[in-house]
Amino acid sequence: MTIRPLDLLDLPTIARYRNDVLTLDSARALTRGHPLGAMGLLAYINPARHLYAAIRNSDGSPILGGVIHSRGDMFAKLLYLAPSSNLNNPHLPALIEHLAAQAGTWQAAHVIAEVDETNNVFPALRMAGFSVYAWQRVWDVSLIEKTGTGAGSGWRRIKSVDLPAVQSLHYQIVPQLLHPIDPAPKRPNGFVHTEARCFTNVTYGVYGIVLTPLILPDESDVSGKIVSLVANLPDRNGRPVYLNVRSYQAWLEPALADLGAKASARQAVMVKHLARLVKEGQPARVVPANAGVQPTQMSRIDVDE
Repeated sequence: MTIRPLDLLDLPTIARYRNDVLTLDSARALTRGHPLGAMGLLAYINPARHLYAAIRNSDGSPILGGVIHSRGDMFAKLLYLAPSSNLNNPHLPALIEHLAAQAGTWQAAHVIAEVDETNNVFPALRMAGFSVYAWQRVWDVSLIEKTGTGAGSGWRRIKSVDLPAVQSLHYQIVPQLLHPIDPAPKRPNGFVHTEARCFTNVTYGVYGIVLTPLILPDESDVSGKIVSLVANLPDRNGRPVYLNVRSYQAWLEPALADLGAKASARQAVMVKHLARLVKEGQPARVVPANAGVQPTQMSRIDVDE
């Protein structure tokens, strides 16, 4: 059976596997909850996002997955694969390829997936063209304000005028090779510390808040700054708070461990690069047939030994 989009007739299948799902977008899972739950299904009617899900059902063993893209972003994200108990299905790489192809129609240049490094979905992702470009660990920092000794906050909401400084901070921290995949912030979203040497992007959701920091390795009192950020986070309303630390900011992990934050299992951040069709290309210039080409004249230079 061929791969096709999910439709209303697949609701019984969705209900059957709602508790047997591998999530591949950590921030969305922590803030929005289960991708096949009620909140996840409501996201399909959000016109601000590109969201697509597909299914392949052969021999009574269906597999399904989803991909998501925010308008204006150069990357899409694999959202989930299900059932997680059938990740060795030989048709899974084809389903992943199908989801990536859909992301290409949204003009995404890359597709990203986040997966625990011990998960057995690695072979399928690699066969579909994914490779590891970074590692990350999500830390639960909900309770560190009770154990830390941070001083005043110093954090404020980022404004448009702060974007150049935050982008400069991004270019100093994120390796240049990763800039196309992990681009600098283009919109003022998050919080910046005094003198713009610390920044964190913020993702709010019903179930939690995820912070993605950019902090220089020579910054002083990092523990105090993290404590003050969590303690003074606005609009928290009792929700848990998580800090997402990528491998190029591994120096933050000892400080988080000392503060009593709880670490999740390490995840591989994988990427698949997509080829894009250039519809308005310019033909390369060629030398007209009747034009004469003067060969380069080389002269010998005598050098005194």
